[in-house]
Amino acid sequence: MSKQKKKPRSLTPAEILSYGFGIIIIIGAFLLYMPISSVNGRRLDIVNAFFTATSATCVTGLAVVDTGTHFTLFGQIVILSLTQLGGLGFMTFGTLIALALNRRITLKDRLVLQEAINYNSMDGLLMLIRRVVLYTVTIEGIGALLLSARWAMEMPLGKAIYFGIFHSISVFNNGGFDLFGSHYDASGFSNFRNDPFINIVIMLLIFLGGIGFIVIHDLLQFPKSKKLSLHSKIVLTMSACLIAIGALVIFVIEIFNPATLGELPLGKQITASFFHSISSRSGGVSTVDVSAMQHSTQFFLVLLMFIGAAPGSTGGGIKVTVFAILLGAVYSMIRGKQDIVFFKKRLPQESILRAITQTLMSLFLVISAAMALSALEDREFLPLLFETTSAFATTGLSLDLTPRLTTISKIILCFVMFIGRIGPLTLAYAIRPKPKKDLIRYPEGKITIG
Repeated sequence: MSKQKKKPRSLTPAEILSYGFGIIIIIGAFLLYMPISSVNGRRLDIVNAFFTATSATCVTGLAVVDTGTHFTLFGQIVILSLTQLGGLGFMTFGTLIALALNRRITLKDRLVLQEAINYNSMDGLLMLIRRVVLYTVTIEGIGALLLSARWAMEMPLGKAIYFGIFHSISVFNNGGFDLFGSHYDASGFSNFRNDPFINIVIMLLIFLGGIGFIVIHDLLQFPKSKKLSLHSKIVLTMSACLIAIGALVIFVIEIFNPATLGELPLGKQITASFFHSISSRSGGVSTVDVSAMQHSTQFFLVLLMFIGAAPGSTGGGIKVTVFAILLGAVYSMIRGKQDIVFFKKRLPQESILRAITQTLMSLFLVISAAMALSALEDREFLPLLFETTSAFATTGLSLDLTPRLTTISKIILCFVMFIGRIGPLTLAYAIRPKPKKDLIRYPEGKITIG
């Protein structure tokens, strides 16, 4: 009697997301490694190619070479494509192609999509995907048009349009890559520190990319529905508070620092403070030298980066909703309340446990990676912690340390960026063994806390 062959185990949504991003990074690294990607015609070091592909796919923006001067047009388009693919998610593109070809979207496809965009329901999921793409194209298109019009004043029209498209996509997806080194004396948005138009457009692109597509959809539907979901209320409230507090702290600490805000007039000091408060949680671009900031400001930026953007957005971090739940837990415990309540809605126990788990796993990852870099690099701990947190939160702010790291340190940061993009919990679900149902439930015990 022949034994029946076991059917191969199907991949879980978490595994599909993890393997998918991994494959995209490998393809991107191969393309950037090719001589056609480098201006000098020489192959980029394989580790640097892998690092750049990881940074682009994970929409981080940490760079080991200058994007504008080192890469050819082909290499820049590869980086831009990886950034767009990483920001929206490869499953979003796959679903869009399937819908265009009238292919049936299976239940498993929907589960992967639900995991990819952190959506709590399957109702209207495909409609949301269509709108996500529409919102992205619209916002990036408007951003590109505004930026191109401004840069057309100081560079050829074709180059201005290309710069507008590249930086609109890069900033909205919180990628942080820029091409300014190929046109100006230095790379980065410091070239536009005194340009209010560029500052406002960039801040809006970062903000819209960081609040998430679900919130954008709710805001656009608000004139008709006259209501916002609990998720949107928490994201908008926490984002506004963090932006205001962040700008205030940066302004107070850096106002007398001549290397950052000290030499700017008051209006530009306020603008720069808000710019870096918004950018530090996901955008990864800067108009002043972050490495010249006070150590207290740099550590504060570490905290903002760790909190990050909203779920379902192009940003990273533990997410503002998780931070809100932690604050709510502290408040409820101090007030002697059993439930965490936001806007007259009680949060389920599962959300609280998930928030605590995600925070502890993220904290463990950042601390472990920073300690490993500290053991490998002969440098101060704060810059290493800054770069590690920036990698985990897929922010991209840097103290100009990344290009000077050793090969093993760059590989560690690649691993941190990858986990930060797909999420610690998603990776844990992907590598865990098949869960077994507990047949017994143990009696409750008590331990002393505090």
